[in-house]
Amino acid sequence: MIIIKSEQEIQLMRESGKVTGYILKELEDFIKPGISTKQINDHVEKIITDNGMIPTFKGYQGYPAAVCASINEEVVHGIPDEKRILQEGDIISIDIGSTHKGYVSDAARTYAVGKISEENQKLIDTAKAGFFAALEYCKPGCRLSDIGHAVQTTVEAEGYGVVRELVGHGVGRQMHEDPQIPNYGRSGHGPRLAAGMVFAIEPMITMGTYKVVTLKDGWTVVTLDGKPAAHYENTVVINEGEPELLTLYSEV
Repeated sequence: MIIIKSEQEIQLMRESGKVTGYILKELEDFIKPGISTKQINDHVEKIITDNGMIPTFKGYQGYPAAVCASINEEVVHGIPDEKRILQEGDIISIDIGSTHKGYVSDAARTYAVGKISEENQKLIDTAKAGFFAALEYCKPGCRLSDIGHAVQTTVEAEGYGVVRELVGHGVGRQMHEDPQIPNYGRSGHGPRLAAGMVFAIEPMITMGTYKVVTLKDGWTVVTLDGKPAAHYENTVVINEGEPELLTLYSEV
């Protein structure tokens, strides 16, 4: 069941989203060669807690950290580690959630570590473009599958893969609520969107095959062929008019 949020609930998510969005913007300067993924985790967790909020991911189904830090071929759920040191030319996806008075915001970005290749930059840019193509269909009356169809057509037109095994989702009092939102599929199917729905829309795309595998740690998902992946996500409110991005810093 898709839960329609009240304005009061959306306001709490809006406040959470401001912190999440600020962190992701601030990381543009923080992330650089020579730092560890644990340093990123600790930095993010401090900002969340300093704002009186809870790091949503920490302890979620046993996850041990406040952020997911996924380098190069790691698609999602990379566990921060003091021994994972960022190198010039890497790309890293950071996925975070903040919980404020019981309400969650969830968002992710992929960052360049120092100077990166043109190929990796295009991959990052295309993940973002897939999200904003989907955003055009985040309006009342559109069908849920229109979102994934927009991501897929945008991303595959540039020659990239769209991960099938991982999806976007509803978000609210829980980090993962109904509905699941695949990043692929035919348009014109599924429930019609309505004001008050809140979604985490998150294209996860690959340089090569869309197939992925989970490592022995039980969390880290990597591309099957070892080629790079990128991730771009925001928490989005469906309104009567234009959708609202709760986790994009320039919007808050």
